[in-house]
Amino acid sequence: MVDIPQDDPTILKLNAAQESAQSKYRRKYLGMSGIGEECSRKLWYDFHFVLPPEEFNALTLRRFEDGHRTEDLIAKHLRKTPGITLITEEPGTGRQIGYSDFGGHFRGHMDGHIEGIANAPDTAHVWEHKATNDKKFNELNKLRFANEKAALAQWDPTYYAQAVLYMFYGNYFRHYLTCSTAGGRELTAVRTNADPVTATKLRDKAKRIITSNEPLQRISDDKTFYKCGWCRFKGLCHEKAAPTRDCRNCCHATANIETGLWDCKKHNCEATELCTSHRFLPGLIPGEPTDANEAENWIEYKMDDGGIWRDNG
Repeated sequence: MVDIPQDDPTILKLNAAQESAQSKYRRKYLGMSGIGEECSRKLWYDFHFVLPPEEFNALTLRRFEDGHRTEDLIAKHLRKTPGITLITEEPGTGRQIGYSDFGGHFRGHMDGHIEGIANAPDTAHVWEHKATNDKKFNELNKLRFANEKAALAQWDPTYYAQAVLYMFYGNYFRHYLTCSTAGGRELTAVRTNADPVTATKLRDKAKRIITSNEPLQRISDDKTFYKCGWCRFKGLCHEKAAPTRDCRNCCHATANIETGLWDCKKHNCEATELCTSHRFLPGLIPGEPTDANEAENWIEYKMDDGGIWRDNG
């Protein structure tokens, strides 16, 4: 009797094809959807492109697809609900409703504007939809029954940050989150009040990330801390791995919060393409700068292991 492979070979080929075809696009701005991340250094690393674009396995890619499909499905059902008005695009543009700050280095795009919900029919709300697993869905439902207006902040601080920022930038007083299990089978919802104090703190956090030339405070100095264990920046942050060169992590480049561009002071131009003049921001190097020559464009470091390394391209 022939053994049946543990993994179906066709599915393995499907997974490989999906993974190889995934987009290599990377978002060039700091997102309002992620600013609630607890570790500021992680956000700083991501904004400064210190590693190549993240790649995902096929299961994760299909989860992303399911999330997008489910959002569209729930939007369709809401539009068919008597009394509900749902707007998911900016009138006349066809683009998602969005907000930006600091020249466009900080941006967010909300799922929609909703009016006529049964429990607050006269109040316009930011609408967001999240598709999640059964466990997380049940957690939200439990929090909703305990205290609906506090549920989102307790359930997911990153989603809460996103919500309060959209209300802040869009001049809304309420947020309406619908949440479903995978495929949109089970549904629940919570309302959240505006929180301009938290929104302002998050805006300040975004500015620090965009303007700082040094990696910001990390969540833990202990590399065995569980949240560091699954972070893709662990090697760079805790284990002295080498970063990837990019204009965004060059000591000659600065994020311009007026124009939204990256300015290169070495060549007096917009920093758009990696060149041979790139020199790492010193905070990315596991050592102390000991010497430098601006004319010859090099920086020398005494490394943590006692060796000497010169960043000269």
